[in-house]
Amino acid sequence: MKKMLKGLGAALCVALPFIAQAPADAATPAATGAADQTLVQRGAYLAQLGDCAACHTAPKGKPFAGGLPMNTPMGRIYVTNITPDARTGIGGYTEADFARALREGVAKDGHNLYPAMPYPSYAKVDDDDVKALYAFFMHGVAPVQQANRESDIKWPLNMRWPLMFWNMAFLEKGAYRDKPGKDVAWNRGAYLVQGLGHCGSCHTPRGVAFQESALDESGSAFLSGALLDGWFASNLTGEHNTGLGRWSDEDLRTFLKTGANRHASAFGAMTSVINNSTQAMSDQDVAAVSTYLKSLAPVGGTGAAAYTYDPQATKVSLDRPANDAGARVYTAYCMHCHGVDGHGFAPMLAPLAGNPNVLAKDASSLINVTLNGTGDLVIDGVPSPFPMPGFAAVLDDQQIADVLSFVRAGWNNGAPAVGAAEVAKLRQSTQAGR
Repeated sequence: MKKMLKGLGAALCVALPFIAQAPADAATPAATGAADQTLVQRGAYLAQLGDCAACHTAPKGKPFAGGLPMNTPMGRIYVTNITPDARTGIGGYTEADFARALREGVAKDGHNLYPAMPYPSYAKVDDDDVKALYAFFMHGVAPVQQANRESDIKWPLNMRWPLMFWNMAFLEKGAYRDKPGKDVAWNRGAYLVQGLGHCGSCHTPRGVAFQESALDESGSAFLSGALLDGWFASNLTGEHNTGLGRWSDEDLRTFLKTGANRHASAFGAMTSVINNSTQAMSDQDVAAVSTYLKSLAPVGGTGAAAYTYDPQATKVSLDRPANDAGARVYTAYCMHCHGVDGHGFAPMLAPLAGNPNVLAKDASSLINVTLNGTGDLVIDGVPSPFPMPGFAAVLDDQQIADVLSFVRAGWNNGAPAVGAAEVAKLRQSTQAGR
């Protein structure tokens, strides 16, 4: 669901298994009775589905205490403390206050929240789940006294009242309603994807007012892929090349539980999504999400013919790398992991041949991951042994452009070349402050 649009959603990452029972004192609600612990536990699970910790827990910070910086076109904002501390958190919120903030983007004191909080998606969360989430945040989270930090946005752009008009234009109120003619699994998957999972916050393109272009499958742009914070969030529709058209139901379920399959591996923000959210989903919910996503009609893509694997031309280049600048870089730095055939060693090492991220028109993700690498996938507590390293200090802009152009043309991928200027731009934006 993390900077500008990552904060607007960044797709499914969330609560770590660190929550302690809050003690009953003057700053926290009274401890719940045994009968309510089931509700608290259910709320903890829903918080994982809802991406709460990913945005409200800063690196090395205390759970849900806020402080995470997010970049927006207007300036930097800082995520708020949502622990049950009465002074600096949400300890004074009633369930109605909590529901209004969650689903309408309005805080207890009446000020509007920035839509970095994905409340347009959370608007679809039903009352029972709101109740469970409230129980969790009031009784399952340790209170932390940590004052919220004002945004760096300058006046007059920091005024909140215009957000009322943004909400009037783009916020669709009302919990998700089951679609007639669809089975239980499809509707459960739709509820999770559109609501708590807020997948559209990252994977749906945005309009001129930074609103999601569509909030469900009735809009043609829904989940068709979008650029955010230096990454291109993948197309999740049935598009054959850049989407999920070639993925089986098992492929998708495997990816959600482990972050890798025979087609691709998670990187960027999706790594934390896998680590902290989707791997914790119940098998039933994973199956429901897969059922819904696999039902989406193909949209987006590049308009290219359906991908078919062909290694011949690429093999010739790799046999004589001195004749091809991209092949030289590939043989020196990439081939030992991704192979001469481009198949890698899936799922441990990602394939490049036919990988939807390689075929995408926007090469931002490929540039970013080549420059900066990606974090470890940690499944059941075990880190992946082969994370993608970053090459920003090893390869210059032209070398990275050459190797990515080689990869995007190789094995019949047929994707556009990458220019050195594109690499330089992302290098500057992603390396700043490192």
